[in-house]
Amino acid sequence: MTDPHPRPARSHERPPVYVVGGGPGGLAAAARLKAHGVRAVVLEKSDRVAASWRGHYDRLHLHTTRRLSGLPGLPIPRRFGRWVARDDVIRYLEKYAEYHDLEVVTGVEVTRIDRAPDGDGWVLRATGGRELTAAAVVVATGHNHTPRLPDWPGASSYTGKLLHASEYRNPAPYAGQDVLVVGVGNTGAEIAVDLAQGGAARVRLAVRTAPHIVRRSQLGWPAQLTGILCRRLPVRLVDRLAGPLGRLSVPDLSAQGLPRPDTGLYSRVRQGSIPVQDVGLIAAVRTGKVRPVAAVDSFDGAEVVLADGTRITPDAVIAATGYRQGLESLVGHLGVLEPATGRPRPHGARTSASAPGLYFSGYTNPISGMFRELALDAERIGKALAKG
Repeated sequence: MTDPHPRPARSHERPPVYVVGGGPGGLAAAARLKAHGVRAVVLEKSDRVAASWRGHYDRLHLHTTRRLSGLPGLPIPRRFGRWVARDDVIRYLEKYAEYHDLEVVTGVEVTRIDRAPDGDGWVLRATGGRELTAAAVVVATGHNHTPRLPDWPGASSYTGKLLHASEYRNPAPYAGQDVLVVGVGNTGAEIAVDLAQGGAARVRLAVRTAPHIVRRSQLGWPAQLTGILCRRLPVRLVDRLAGPLGRLSVPDLSAQGLPRPDTGLYSRVRQGSIPVQDVGLIAAVRTGKVRPVAAVDSFDGAEVVLADGTRITPDAVIAATGYRQGLESLVGHLGVLEPATGRPRPHGARTSASAPGLYFSGYTNPISGMFRELALDAERIGKALAKG
């Protein structure tokens, strides 16, 4: 499956399609390209596939169902359960690459992608001085690529422990400690619950904007299916329906410091804010095991200053403050990125008129499930390149 040196195309062969990234998006794209008779070579900078999943916290499970999360050509095994654990996701991705006999080259980091001098195809510059010629390129380095830590005033002199959520693994190092988790997305919510259940003495959750919270499953109906249906409906209609349904399924936590949001659920999704799926947050907030507080404003020695003026002295601050896609050095010079977000303008089977043959997969945060959308993107990209 792996080879430290990509096999160059013979002079009479068309160059391969290079897939940058050996995560679920890259593997799925390579599998569908191969199924359509297109040679695809996956370039992965680490020494194994599924590198980002290996770095996630221990407690993590897919928030989407096993049945709706399989990649093309190989279902996730039933023995992994309905909500697949992190380690089982890794096993599945390893098996996926093996099952499809994918051409994966590890230990190669692509640093820049340029148009070929003759305008036909692409040149990838990679570690070790490699220059690889590609018929087309699929960039799938992942939505959660480069941890983003806000530039809080005074953070550099904070005397407690400050880390990004990407460095968090489990609650053991924080037993008996006072911990502040910053950010109430799915990652921040789950880490806060993990800490509360794992022995932290106090857990506070800094909230800038109250999130929409949904049950992961209600009477056997997973939230993912609702998300899939919502994508076919008008935004205003979904917002109107989500309000009363949310009040029926999720208790009012305003008294505990987590009020209901004042904007529509799907309107938020369209702005890039995915609802928090409840994996224990509601119960933890209701019982006081996790206490919502105001957003972080700054740091002052051992103190964290909150937006409402409150000063607290946690032992550790875990910033679940998101990621950047980190694509600027790779393709920023090609004019294919949104200036404000750094995310690619084209996605899936669509390419930019200025960069034909350059595809991107995995840079959205869909309400219908990331793995499902990666699978759909892979099929579309495979068909598009097979026609070419």
